[in-house]
Amino acid sequence: MIIFAKKLYVSLTCQKTSHNFTKIVFKPLQTNLFNIVLISFFLTLGCGNLYSQEIKSKKKPLPAAKQTDKPQITQNDTIKLDTVRPTKTFLDGKVRYKAKDYAKIDQKKKLITLYNEAELYYKDVELKSGIIVLNYEKDEVYAGRIKDSAGVLVQYPNFKQGASEVQPDSIRFNFKTKKALIYNSRTKQGELNIKAAITKKENDSVYYLKGARITTAQDIDNPEYYFQTNKIKFVPGKKIVTGLTQMVIADVPTPLALPYGYFPLSQEKSVSGVIIPSYNDSNTRGFSLQNGGYYFALSDNYDLTVLGDYYTNGSYALRFESAYATRYKYRGNVNIRYENLISSERGYPDYSKQNIYNIQWSHSKDTKSNPNSTFSASVNMGSSKYFKRSINQANIGSNLNNTLSSSISYNKTFNTIPGSRISLTATHQQNTQTEQIQMSLPNLQGSIDRVYPFVGKDGVKKGFIKNINLQYNVTGKNNIVTYDSLFFKPQMFRDAQIGMQHTIPISTNFKIFKYFSAGASTNYQETWVTKTIDRNYDATQGKVIDKTVNGFDSYRTYNLSTNLGTTIYGTFNFGEDKKIQAIRHVMRPSITYSYTPSFERYYDHYTVDAAGRISTDEYSRFANGVYGAPGQNNSNIVGFALSNTFEAKVRDKDSTKTEPKKIMLLNNLNFNTSYNFSADGKKTLAWQPVVVSGGTQFFDNKMNVNFGAVLNPYAIDNAGNVINKYNIDNGGSLFRMTSANLTMNYSFSNKGSGKEKNNQSQRNGGRNDDLFGTNTDLNDSRNSQFANEPEREDDAVSEFFSSKIPWDMTMAYSLTYTNAARENKISGNSIMISANMDITPKWKGGVSTGYDFVQKGVTFTQFRFERDLLSWRMAFNWNPMGPNANWNFFIGIKSGMLSDIKWNKRSTSNR
Repeated sequence: MIIFAKKLYVSLTCQKTSHNFTKIVFKPLQTNLFNIVLISFFLTLGCGNLYSQEIKSKKKPLPAAKQTDKPQITQNDTIKLDTVRPTKTFLDGKVRYKAKDYAKIDQKKKLITLYNEAELYYKDVELKSGIIVLNYEKDEVYAGRIKDSAGVLVQYPNFKQGASEVQPDSIRFNFKTKKALIYNSRTKQGELNIKAAITKKENDSVYYLKGARITTAQDIDNPEYYFQTNKIKFVPGKKIVTGLTQMVIADVPTPLALPYGYFPLSQEKSVSGVIIPSYNDSNTRGFSLQNGGYYFALSDNYDLTVLGDYYTNGSYALRFESAYATRYKYRGNVNIRYENLISSERGYPDYSKQNIYNIQWSHSKDTKSNPNSTFSASVNMGSSKYFKRSINQANIGSNLNNTLSSSISYNKTFNTIPGSRISLTATHQQNTQTEQIQMSLPNLQGSIDRVYPFVGKDGVKKGFIKNINLQYNVTGKNNIVTYDSLFFKPQMFRDAQIGMQHTIPISTNFKIFKYFSAGASTNYQETWVTKTIDRNYDATQGKVIDKTVNGFDSYRTYNLSTNLGTTIYGTFNFGEDKKIQAIRHVMRPSITYSYTPSFERYYDHYTVDAAGRISTDEYSRFANGVYGAPGQNNSNIVGFALSNTFEAKVRDKDSTKTEPKKIMLLNNLNFNTSYNFSADGKKTLAWQPVVVSGGTQFFDNKMNVNFGAVLNPYAIDNAGNVINKYNIDNGGSLFRMTSANLTMNYSFSNKGSGKEKNNQSQRNGGRNDDLFGTNTDLNDSRNSQFANEPEREDDAVSEFFSSKIPWDMTMAYSLTYTNAARENKISGNSIMISANMDITPKWKGGVSTGYDFVQKGVTFTQFRFERDLLSWRMAFNWNPMGPNANWNFFIGIKSGMLSDIKWNKRSTSNR
């Protein structure tokens, strides 16, 4: 809740320190003149006799003796027993105290005076100050400051009782009544700092303050802003209730004031409360109130935030955000967003209306709760145009992304012999351009661990026979393909494809000639489906029609495969006196062979009568099934693969080290191709293109370089179609490069730690870096958009400018070459750069931009600035060009308690 304060100047605070000291100290210790005169009067009348009250006794009294001077002593004894009060004890607890200079005890005045770095401990009271005076007759204590050698008042009192703590100029406290009078008190309650000219402690739970200021600034004596009020009722840990309250910024009173204020100070981690909306305006939707709502602190384990926007043209948005967690069990959060967008006004040509939504859910389970089962969820689904048209999302990375994906999975392991496990997974893939949605609700996967039926009693698995093993796997799918317009409508579920597949693989592996690793396997599959097709030619429509046939059907397939591989090591030595002493080359060649027979029995024929010409075509009734159709042709494929790594040994720059330094030259360099002996040369060519891929790292793994190419051995005709003729026989080279790509990523910084990842941007479907700009949360802009860094001390300003300016930079370069049909062109060539820099200790700046060398234009560009105003934060983002051009300005208090005190102004992007 926003609260403003009125400034009050209390004349008492302007008095001299000596006057205050006299009022506080000597007033309670002064002699009572009235009692002295009264006692003197009675002592002057000493010739008189005093008698006690006569008390009647049931027993017969003894006869009275003749009164003399001595019997008067007995009467006086009786008077003392009746009228004199017993001596008062020293407080009612143990008192511990100490001081640096002296601790003086005055038995006559009942005073204990502690001077210089004085400390006193009594029950739950801890008092530290320059001077402490304890009157143990009246159970009162005074604490104040002292002057140093330069005459400056130092050693402010620090009074602590239980969880409450104040740092005043002086304090007077009564141990019995628990009341106190405090001057210029300073106290901290959660995020709030409170300073008051006069504080009266009524009891342990109620304080009354006069001439007070409330702020979240760290420097309570010179705050950047504060709320000034004259009257405060303060209940520690619960609430602060104020009278007329006015907001003061930089010691300048503002016109922002309220007749009263209320600050909740709950000891709980969070409390429920209203979230004040911010005002904005739009050229297409009118004026608005945004991000207003209510926060529900439902329990320690979960909460709920309800936010809403409203525009004067009728547009509105609702958001529900909830986070939950149970220690050692699970944690997660849910975001549900809905927007009803109206552009322009009804009757205008640019009028439009649409509803968009987005659902995000993240859940993770603690493995300690149950190691045999796991459950996780990562959901990002909704309208395909949500991140492009949302009025409350500023995330360019999400706007440029074309895919939304989700996954929910549950895994369970059974402690059986052999072991078994089962998993259920629901997935979602959504193309935001075509608006096509592919879902599996759900996928079932089950397996039983490998069984070695020929292993002896010793358990040794060695050789061809003993290594034979078999396994059982089962998968089930419920695939749904739909579009945004049909999402969660009955037709979506009617078109679902359901199936199940059982697989029994049998395999073994063994050594050949000691250096070769060989393996053989066979695989049996049985596939069940609930829908098949009946394909016929419809003469009336002049096209082929597929009719869906509901009912159980199945087919069975099998295949055989073998593999052989080895590892070859080679070292090229150049000499220990050389800078590069040796290069090590590791090659891992492998060859595989797989055979799959023809399953023509699962194919049928249909007749086509088109233009008087009758022809017969083949089809499989399982063609549109969830697992597809079995192969119609034989497949005899030999695959070839070669992987390489290159490593160098170089002389270390440190002459004290005797061992050379190892440097990775190429992490991987891979070649893959295959040959099909059953290819007919028409529909299927024997050789597959050679796929080349590789990657390495430079500059202490800060730069990642990846490259790839596709080499086709066959030539193409004039129409650009691949023909069954080698390219070298067609007057070309051995291989024809049809495509190639190169990507480089380089992140470097002079800061000690790496840059924080943009997790929310990645969750929305964008990048986890800021090459496409930072993710701006328009609901709460208190947090910095730059990487979190430790707070600098005040004396770090001079050190900052005398050394180096902190900065970080991320670069990404992409190059794509295309030559599939003799284009011979660079189809993609672009560079993206993102840089952040601390311009001054309190100013941060950043830019994300790029350049497309093919389109010859600047790519997405964002400028961002941020100013640390101590307890305030100011930020400005600007996207100057493109369909996402917009700007956003924010200034507000960092504290979560006063986060509603802000001003947020932004433009509307051209979306």
